[in-house]
Amino acid sequence: MRGHDLIRFSMHALAAHRLRSFLTLLGIAVGIATVILLTTFGESLHSYVLDKFSQFGTNIISITPGQQAARGGIPGLPTTARELTLEDAEALARIPWLDIISPESWGNTELSANGRVRRAVVHGVGPRTHDMYTFEVAYGQFLPKGNSRDARALVVIGKQIKEDLFGAANALGERITIGGERYIVIGVLGHKGEILGIDINNVAYIPAMRAMTLFNRPGLQRINVTYNIGTDPESVKPLIHQLLVARHGREDFSINTQAEMIARLLNILSIITATIGALGGISLLVGSIGIVTIMTIAVTERTREIGLLIALGARRGTILALFLAEAVVLAALGGLLGLSAGIGLAWVVGFFAPEFPVTIPWPFALAAEIFSAIIGLAAGGLPARHAAQMNVIDALRAE
Repeated sequence: MRGHDLIRFSMHALAAHRLRSFLTLLGIAVGIATVILLTTFGESLHSYVLDKFSQFGTNIISITPGQQAARGGIPGLPTTARELTLEDAEALARIPWLDIISPESWGNTELSANGRVRRAVVHGVGPRTHDMYTFEVAYGQFLPKGNSRDARALVVIGKQIKEDLFGAANALGERITIGGERYIVIGVLGHKGEILGIDINNVAYIPAMRAMTLFNRPGLQRINVTYNIGTDPESVKPLIHQLLVARHGREDFSINTQAEMIARLLNILSIITATIGALGGISLLVGSIGIVTIMTIAVTERTREIGLLIALGARRGTILALFLAEAVVLAALGGLLGLSAGIGLAWVVGFFAPEFPVTIPWPFALAAEIFSAIIGLAAGGLPARHAAQMNVIDALRAE
């Protein structure tokens, strides 16, 4: 029997029991749609996080106090005996190929101005931090250069803080009380967005030394540095390491490049995407049980038809191919239906949430469709083999 005749015969057999065939392929369709939706959301989250991190620059090296424990103790617990200091930040500025040095310390406190009060994150930074993170100053200027240990009470506020405390009025030159201390507003940032749940529009920036005093911190919580574009970060890290070990007398700090942090995060997201895709695959296995069931019923109902085909000269291999083709066509149609439904639902989500980039994982989609056909082939194998091995006399005598 020719291939197109085999497919046509299978389609007629499935059309003879429309409702039963539709319910069976619906099980496969639900499984495929689940796989597409879950992997789409996983890939979209992957793109979303990468985009959010990239908007703050990718040539950043972060230095934090405390070395990750190599053995014993709780993993990830800092084991430092000395804090990072402003002097460390100043020393790092002498390393070749480093461009911007940003000492950082932060906390959450109350801000009040113009008779209004709200809480916000107050971030102590260096004078060029806005260049490091590509912040746009909408009005005024960022923190001026000067002696980091004699910093003036100046503040640059995010767009949302300005609206909450000053409304439509001009905030430049106005005074804000931060944690009981009075600061002069010298700049308002433009809209920046969020990263990992932190709204940059709700952050106020003051000199790092002021933040350490305000929050009573003995040292910095982080020093971020940028290296010149085109420089290999792996050649800069040893220089940073050598300088800080010489200053501290031991390795009591951690150094991570932005690329390393993004790679670790994306690796976690890739594992999550693969895991939720595998969970969606369970639905496909459930759908395969439906194919086994319907094909077993079909073989039982068509016993006399099978006997007649064999009596007319049909080979056992042809009988086997007929029932296998029915199972594969059923699974493939269910796969196409699920593929269309999954992609359609993903686009609908993208339409109602335009800030979330919907990325269709086409390799996963193609793999799911191929897998559905394989499932049909595997699920239909046992009933088809049973049909091919029937005794012609017994089959013709069947009621």
